[in-house]
Amino acid sequence: MSKEIPLVWLAGSACTGCSISLLNSASPTIKNILIDEIVPGVHINLRFHQTIMAGAGAQVVKVLEDTAREKKGNYVLAVDGAIPTANGAAYGAMGERDGKPVSLEDRFVELARDALAVLAIGTCAAFGGIPAAAPNPTNCQPLSKVLESKGISKPLVNIPGCPPHPDWIVGTIGSILLNGLPTAADLDDNLRPLAFYGKLIHENCPRRAYFDEGKFAQKPGDEGCLYELGCKGPITYADCPIRRWNGGTNWVIGAGAPCNGCTQPEFPDLVAPLYQKLVDIELPTIGAYWAAGKEAK
Repeated sequence: MSKEIPLVWLAGSACTGCSISLLNSASPTIKNILIDEIVPGVHINLRFHQTIMAGAGAQVVKVLEDTAREKKGNYVLAVDGAIPTANGAAYGAMGERDGKPVSLEDRFVELARDALAVLAIGTCAAFGGIPAAAPNPTNCQPLSKVLESKGISKPLVNIPGCPPHPDWIVGTIGSILLNGLPTAADLDDNLRPLAFYGKLIHENCPRRAYFDEGKFAQKPGDEGCLYELGCKGPITYADCPIRRWNGGTNWVIGAGAPCNGCTQPEFPDLVAPLYQKLVDIELPTIGAYWAAGKEAK
């Protein structure tokens, strides 16, 4: 018999793009993920996902609460979206208790305390992202800050991207099923899997030769490196250039647009304006500059 791993997925302050990206997984497909054993002998049992499940209301909230109680310490909690923490449940609620809405923050904290591990799906969950951008009236926070503020210590893996590539989500879950929870050596300083976020986009960019030659595009459609047009590839860690999107069809720079740095903790506030050149960075040593900056922090 297959071993079942219960998975609970909460949607926070976000656009649902992370769930849509997962639904577009090519290999394995979402059907394979939900029905088959993506790892021999192990099956993921998706118990709750308010964005894509057919049920609604008190009956599915009961499934959520039953899972937390019956599978205590053995379920994986995945969250896409930041956690709004201002004004109770005014900016985010998940079900009711005693006739009153339960805030998304309270629901997340309750589930995280008894989870086997927590997966932050997308940049909003991992780093705050667009919902936490200034002036942040809802006081949205990434999962890590909420867990820290509540004194909860759980294995946390960040899978950023706006949205993350489906392979990053499925690959991380598959790796956990195969090898167990990642060790510190498997993650970078921002708790991202090195398998997917281990190199700068700049290192594998097909326009890198233009950069080395000092040939820069001055307007969209020009040949040349897109650095002058605001490309954030020199400071962004992800394998987009070699993995590409939509079943390996293309990716942002392949389509002629600059990388916007969406997998970075600095997105969006510190990488904006998106179409403006990065400032105060020495071109020949961009990678070294960024590494030195991180070490200084």
